[in-house]
Amino acid sequence: MSTIQTSLPQRAVIGEPSAWARMKTNRNVIALWFMLPAAAFLILFLAYPLGLGVWMSFTDEKIGRSGVFVGLENYEWLWDDSIFWLSVFNTLLYTIVASAIKFAIGLYLALLLNRHMPFKAMVRAIVLIPFIVPTVLSAIAFWWIYDAQFSIISWSLIKLGLITQNINFLGDTSWARASVIIANIWRGVPFVAITLLAGLQTVSPSLYEAATLDGATSWQRFRYITYPLLTPIIAVVMTFSVLFTFTDFQLIWALTRGGPVNATHLMATLSYQRGIISGRLGEGAAIATAMIPFLMAAIAISWFGMQRRKWQQGSDQ
Repeated sequence: MSTIQTSLPQRAVIGEPSAWARMKTNRNVIALWFMLPAAAFLILFLAYPLGLGVWMSFTDEKIGRSGVFVGLENYEWLWDDSIFWLSVFNTLLYTIVASAIKFAIGLYLALLLNRHMPFKAMVRAIVLIPFIVPTVLSAIAFWWIYDAQFSIISWSLIKLGLITQNINFLGDTSWARASVIIANIWRGVPFVAITLLAGLQTVSPSLYEAATLDGATSWQRFRYITYPLLTPIIAVVMTFSVLFTFTDFQLIWALTRGGPVNATHLMATLSYQRGIISGRLGEGAAIATAMIPFLMAAIAISWFGMQRRKWQQGSDQ
């Protein structure tokens, strides 16, 4: 019997698992299997449409007719298109102003809601309402608020004696830009506030107690405790806020459709107008593709800003 056992392969004697068994117990392989469904979803619904859109931007495809490759012709046309550059300006103005104000108001609300106050849970729920309400319903509500004849704002100002006639909020270029920015701020503040509030909940109260005992003021506690610990959340929140604002379509289209005189046309709405309504899919895809460098720049700024944080590198440089 001992002779037979010694003649068997060493692998069979010690019971070494097969390659498939080792693969089934390998954490990296298991993680890969769990990631495959999400990866397939992203490829099918994100990567493929993105690649198709980029390809269409190099063709003269129109609705009902397949296009042929025209190279950079669509981009050359856009380079000389004043309306396109106006939409770029509008998009940058809309994104920068709205994102900055949303961050300021959202941070203030987060700090306020983080304190001990009566009915705090109810107040948090109320703050979320603008973000929960569908965008189109919000746009319709603001459309009535900004109505040239029945605006509640104009009526209130007239009753207070501050103005003598109704303000044409959506008919004047400057008022229209300000109006859509205010509507976007109203919708976006809850997302910033609640997310920053979740970050504030992770800060240990003992840090504030120690700082208070050392004589730190409210501003010093915010400057040296709250802000540094909240920086990762701020970076993520502002990245998403910028991306959502830059690609905003529903609110603008429901309120102004890009008017008056293209004063509120964003790149997203102009892309829809040129590509779907006008039927020039290639040109519309080129406008949408032109948004990618701006979005990548926003992500890169957030990423490199995070990498240069001292607390993340663990150094004093």
